[in-house]
Amino acid sequence: MNALTATQVADPQNGAYDVVVLGAGPVGQTVTARIQSAGLTVAIVERELVGGECSYWGCIPSKALLRPVLAIGDARRVDGARDAVTGPIATAGVFGRRDRYVTHWDDAGQIGKVAATGAHVIRGHGRLQGQRRVTVTTTDGKERVLTARHAVAICTGSTAAVPAIPGVAEARPWTNRRATDSSEVPARLAVVGAGGVGVEMATLWRGLGSEVTLLARGPGLLPRMEPFIGQYVARGLSDAGVDVRTRAHVVELRRRTSTDPVTVVLEDGEELVVDEVLFATGRTPNTADVGLETVGLTPESWLDVDDTCLVDGADGGWLYALGDANHRALLTHQGKYQARIAGNAITARAEGRPLDTDPWGTDVATADSAAVPQAFFTDPEAGSVGLTALDATQRGHRIQTIDVNIGETVPGANFFADGYAGQARMVVDVDHGYLLGVSFVGPGVAELLHSATIAVAAQVPIERLWHAVPCFPTISEVWLRLLEAHRETVGAHSEPTSAREPGNGRVRTTPVQPNSSRV
Repeated sequence: MNALTATQVADPQNGAYDVVVLGAGPVGQTVTARIQSAGLTVAIVERELVGGECSYWGCIPSKALLRPVLAIGDARRVDGARDAVTGPIATAGVFGRRDRYVTHWDDAGQIGKVAATGAHVIRGHGRLQGQRRVTVTTTDGKERVLTARHAVAICTGSTAAVPAIPGVAEARPWTNRRATDSSEVPARLAVVGAGGVGVEMATLWRGLGSEVTLLARGPGLLPRMEPFIGQYVARGLSDAGVDVRTRAHVVELRRRTSTDPVTVVLEDGEELVVDEVLFATGRTPNTADVGLETVGLTPESWLDVDDTCLVDGADGGWLYALGDANHRALLTHQGKYQARIAGNAITARAEGRPLDTDPWGTDVATADSAAVPQAFFTDPEAGSVGLTALDATQRGHRIQTIDVNIGETVPGANFFADGYAGQARMVVDVDHGYLLGVSFVGPGVAELLHSATIAVAAQVPIERLWHAVPCFPTISEVWLRLLEAHRETVGAHSEPTSAREPGNGRVRTTPVQPNSSRV
């Protein structure tokens, strides 16, 4: 951890700023830059490393570690290239690559970047002390008082949730932090949880040589995505040698010392013996000790916000919560989007300007409910944006789902990988003729996701999508296959049907549910 310099510790504002930001991860940095660029003064407070969870224990290290594993998988899917993969993965090189991307857990560069915007960086723990007032306990044990003329933004992120089961303290389980900063490969690893972190870490550690058992409490993997995605990912993990178990509920852990194996006890009485156990079972907000009780809010809670990220229940219109803290979408890119929106709103309110709150306006986070993209770097990759078919139906939309087998229909996919296996789906709003959601699974599909995000967020009419010509021969030709499958059903959506299942696509139309309301 790099210490702040004397010039950064100096307080040119004497504790009074236009905005105080708690948390200097990507979300806090983004809102700070947006506000600072408008000419307002900002103090940003960080109790750990400037750069936050994403930079040092989340997205950055996990993707740095996963890329070598996935690159080998890609090579093995191409005739001629697979013959060049002749030995085991070099774990020292993989860990060294990770270390470079996390700058060896030294945040000097990020401190300099934030300070260069003109913001005042303060190392310490910040707590609210009533409206627009923050007390910071600095790393040298001193206490400083900051006041915010216009806003305080809580950007404190979240922490891995570990269930309170018997033996968990003694077992000292891994969370995402240990899973991404470890430089030792456990011989046997149990991964508990089948969301994004669980499936990515199972992919990673199996690729590095661990015997991995993935324990999913529900019936499938990646339960918030389309079911077929979890099926493809489960098959990919199984093919790689992961023992994938669904409906597996961990009820107890047993471990005598830190060097002993861990016994994982399942609800059905089975016992698994592993060297380490990783919990990827959700997140809890870092709001336990930020002074919420001093402004009438409940500590340790997720913070409800409006579409400008203004916190509900905080009088006076000055408290904002961005990123994980508001629980809208626990994704770095979505938190940064919220930071841009909130930065606009804070600036407009500070300057006394009316907000642009029209749908998809510059001051409202409409995408949080309509166009959230997410990608998971498993083998095969998984990506989606917007609503699943189930979500759309539950919200009252009348939909068509258009499914395409990518390997069977897209020549460019098979140039990318011999025998390409993957699937794409688009969820079409029948009454408005645009996309509500798009999902992909297959090698390399994460790079398709932004085109889908544009189509969903812009509500591009399907007729206009025909004029967005995909290059030949690329995987992006899947868009043409999806549109062709949809065209064959135009005019057939007035009645709910479960149509054909040929090589080119599968189409289903779903009626509006009785007594439902459109969102």
